[in-house]
Amino acid sequence: MHKPKKFQFGNVLTISIAHHLHDVFSSFLAPLLPLLIEKLSISYSMAGMLSVFQRVPSLANPLIGLVADKLPVRYILIIAPSVTSIVMSLMGAAPSYIVVVILLFVSGISSSLFHVPSPVMIKHVSGNRIGKGMSFYMFGGELARTVSPLVILGAVSLWGLEGTYKLIPFGLIASFMLFIKFRNVKISEEFKKNKKETSISTTLRKFYPTFLIIAGIFFFTSIMKSALTAFLPTYLIEKGETLWAGGIALSVLQLAGAAGTFSAGTISDKLGRKNILLITATLSPILMYLFVSIGGIFTIVLLILLGLFLFAVTPVTLAIINEIETDRPSFINGIYMTINFVFGSLCVPLVGLLADWMGMENAYLLSAGIAFGAIPFILLLPKKK
Repeated sequence: MHKPKKFQFGNVLTISIAHHLHDVFSSFLAPLLPLLIEKLSISYSMAGMLSVFQRVPSLANPLIGLVADKLPVRYILIIAPSVTSIVMSLMGAAPSYIVVVILLFVSGISSSLFHVPSPVMIKHVSGNRIGKGMSFYMFGGELARTVSPLVILGAVSLWGLEGTYKLIPFGLIASFMLFIKFRNVKISEEFKKNKKETSISTTLRKFYPTFLIIAGIFFFTSIMKSALTAFLPTYLIEKGETLWAGGIALSVLQLAGAAGTFSAGTISDKLGRKNILLITATLSPILMYLFVSIGGIFTIVLLILLGLFLFAVTPVTLAIINEIETDRPSFINGIYMTINFVFGSLCVPLVGLLADWMGMENAYLLSAGIAFGAIPFILLLPKKK
């Protein structure tokens, strides 16, 4: 009864900043990957598996969602940046592949606890502008992935790979600042207002067609996105670029992705979710082909365009999921996040296997061709909103 109609800018901004602070630390893996490959003497396939270990806890997202629908959750958003900052900052000092796996697994648990309830909180403070709210939320995350390579490579330059643990205090400070701010953001009570609850099985039966469509979209787009976000520095170093050039290129891609996520949800409020997804699914693979085939002085321009279109998928699909009328919003969002994270996880080692088999450049080209497979699934979406 008290669902706000007004877009609550202050609360949306607060949650989006929390998303940004958390994801700065959780995104250290890709820029560190070339250094970890060298230090630990691992193959591309083993390197790709690291992302899987980081995302395995996402399988518990629906369970986390059920809990989040019952309990106050804002304190999870306060604690998560501290946990994530500690384990991810220790990664450079890890003496073995197994230790890196353990650190990434703990990071994945923290990330799941953060990412399941936070979009639902955004929904409750976005009124009837859910797409706009999701754009702010995703902008915080993508901007974090823009800043993250610069932060971690700057730390490596100052203190060496073994000294990245010195970043831990920044995560602790972030959690303290969030505690001060979140004392006045009391949104979790909204989760408990529904007295009548639909059974889990009924909820799944009702919405599984939507989840199947979303899964299809994510599978085909995630291969290309994983190739870029996980292996871009590695790909560019293989082409003769420096570690810093690879890190800067990743930051450029993520900054463009931040702009894409910020604009896509808001535009989809007006032009329709389906229309925006069709545009991105058509243009992104074409841009990927051009990036690999042309390169050179056009590299940065093509990375900017790729970021704008490829990263637009997530805020639009997130808006679709959060428009579902249900008394189990965090559970529904937990399933969505599981689909997102699982396909993202599987696609990183898949790209690694392809790179070991046919070379990184050919793996990039193949991933672009596969990405066109998202279009039939997008066409299955209803035209509403």
